[in-house]
Amino acid sequence: MKLLIINGSPRAKGLLSQMLDIMQQEAESNGVMVEIVRTNNLSIKPCVGCMVCRTKNQCMMAEDDSQRVLRMMQEADAVIMAAPCYWGNIPGQMKLLFDRIVYGMMRDTPRFPEPLMKGKRCILLSTCTTPWPFNVLFHQSGGAIRAMREICHYSGFVIVKCIERGGTHHHPTLTDSDRRKCLKAIKQLI
Repeated sequence: MKLLIINGSPRAKGLLSQMLDIMQQEAESNGVMVEIVRTNNLSIKPCVGCMVCRTKNQCMMAEDDSQRVLRMMQEADAVIMAAPCYWGNIPGQMKLLFDRIVYGMMRDTPRFPEPLMKGKRCILLSTCTTPWPFNVLFHQSGGAIRAMREICHYSGFVIVKCIERGGTHHHPTLTDSDRRKCLKAIKQLI
């Protein structure tokens, strides 16, 4: 099995990254091949909205890291998408990635979009500074989950688990509960 982790956090040692490390280690200990993409390390030009990719099934802009990540997603059996909450959404660099690879994740048809990642399994993970349960009630971490869920829905991913962790400003350390949630989720995925 091949697992791709897309880490949308700019903080390499932050809580989100620590949670992904737990998932990566558990997957690898079960013989899963894991690749990691950190969106802040990618070089991607913004989408210009030309819509040519929707008819040609390829981006007309110069090759950059977005196409490389798309190929990795196409080769993976499962994906973990993780993003901290930025204004109730995913960070801009992660959004930029998905804007540029939409043509490889869904195809426009006269009636409904055709999912191109159909059947691939996925975990969604988000953290935010808003304390629990307000991170959920006020759609903070839920906003980031909602954005990733939208990407997954139109792409055909089967979402196995969503994890929302609030209160990272006042409680920035990994808890036993965080560890258990990560281990349980990765076991459901693999």
